[in-house]
Amino acid sequence: MKQFKLIAMAAFLAVLISGCGGTAAILSTPVENIDTSPLKVSELTEAEKNNWGHLDLVKDTIPGMSVDKAYTDIIKNRKGKKVIVAVIDSGIDIDHEDLDDVIWTNKDEIPGNGKDDDNNGYVDDVHGWNFLGDGYNEQLEYVRILASGDTSNPDYAAAKALYETEYQKWLGRKNQYEQIYQQVKTADDALTKHFGKKDYTQKEVAAIKTENESLAQAQQIANYMFSNGLDTMATAITEIENGLESINDRLNYNLNKELKGRVTGDNPDDMSTKYYGNGNVKPVKKSESHGTHVAGIIAAERNNGKGANGVANNVEIMSIRAVPNGDEYDKDVALAIRYAVDNGATVINGSFGKSFSPHSDWVRDAIAYAGKNDVVFVHAAGNDSKNVDKEPNYPDDNVNGVEVTDTYIRVGALAPKYGSSMVAGFSNYGKQNVDIFAPGASVYSTTPENEYDTKGGTSMAAPGVAGIAALIRSYYPKLTAAQVKQVILDSGLAIKTKVIVGGNSEDVKPFADLSKSSKMANAYNALILAEQMSK
Repeated sequence: MKQFKLIAMAAFLAVLISGCGGTAAILSTPVENIDTSPLKVSELTEAEKNNWGHLDLVKDTIPGMSVDKAYTDIIKNRKGKKVIVAVIDSGIDIDHEDLDDVIWTNKDEIPGNGKDDDNNGYVDDVHGWNFLGDGYNEQLEYVRILASGDTSNPDYAAAKALYETEYQKWLGRKNQYEQIYQQVKTADDALTKHFGKKDYTQKEVAAIKTENESLAQAQQIANYMFSNGLDTMATAITEIENGLESINDRLNYNLNKELKGRVTGDNPDDMSTKYYGNGNVKPVKKSESHGTHVAGIIAAERNNGKGANGVANNVEIMSIRAVPNGDEYDKDVALAIRYAVDNGATVINGSFGKSFSPHSDWVRDAIAYAGKNDVVFVHAAGNDSKNVDKEPNYPDDNVNGVEVTDTYIRVGALAPKYGSSMVAGFSNYGKQNVDIFAPGASVYSTTPENEYDTKGGTSMAAPGVAGIAALIRSYYPKLTAAQVKQVILDSGLAIKTKVIVGGNSEDVKPFADLSKSSKMANAYNALILAEQMSK
């Protein structure tokens, strides 16, 4: 696990009276405090790293969502209503020790009898549905466009140009990683031979004094790895191996024009066939961990003495497997949204996205369908460091700037560093098309086979907001989906300071210009405002 430095305010921020009717305290961050107070630099503790998204800006000087404060001060021992949250993602390990008690079960379906007991069209959909069947590896959407050979497609030329650039880029990365891997492996072998053991320490490496050129080079490589937060050379080798695996996946599958990844037997360009796939919502392999991680952020069982705490405590997770190792199909996403709505979900999380969408209208119609049926749809903004007001990221909720629903929330990602570096370098942004920001970098959560890991992306920010939506729907069930969205956007912390955008230190913008709300999500404030609105 990489180490991180925390940049935070040295003094507590003021608590002001605000909100509807002026009857409850809602946190505020006065611009003069942010802009003039000295910032401190300190290491996050292990506990803070594993829970930073739930911490409180005022109390902890960490830009979390004040989740723990919400439970301590507001929720306490209150009874809430069960809320079904659909997670449209890769497979979810529904047997995970921190998730097994929060998985949705379709009580109208008899497990394993091969019949559609509830007559919804899906046989044995006990915990959700798997629109991918046994499929896993897939092409990116622009590669599918290119592989079709249809030069009349208006996106064909752009897909061709992008492919040529991307293929060379990833080929170059593969060569670079292979060279680095060999250098690190050689250095590790040399240090192991020098110390006569594999588990040598950073301190021992630093103490080496030698005129042997090879050993000196090995020491230099090891020190460089240590300085980048990798505690051992074994960890460094594992990190590089994981990177190589991702690069090879990109070249062998995502960018492979010859790949035939779809195995469900349906035509992804024909919406008339809707009932394909199967009821097995679990991952096909351990490394298919994305959906399990997202589910844990929303609803990992709280305070059970195990690895992680979810944001929401009255949730049932409906698992809908529709996101492969590659780009999702528009048809699968559209049907997944409709399945979630028709089977009782009132919040949907979509931690996926792409830049090309041949059937974006199908997905947009499904998002509008969710809105009409009082369902909140939370979507990750994407990880391309770009302005999605200018460059599209799908699925979206608007046609020529006109929104099809007022229940869609798009979320950008924060890093655990309050101050100018608080926006994650990878996060997309947009004053018109991103609604709010939430913790997304270095988020600790569940992974398959009772394990836990830290992952980063707007994929991790969206489920944090989906968790807040679930809390509101649980404790204030009279509020509509549109009101839930309004509460989340209105109750966030308005940060006026300037921040680095896209990880580029030369690109500095006011945080207020990066999203529609100009705010970062806050569960504590959201529950206060929901209380006021519900009255």
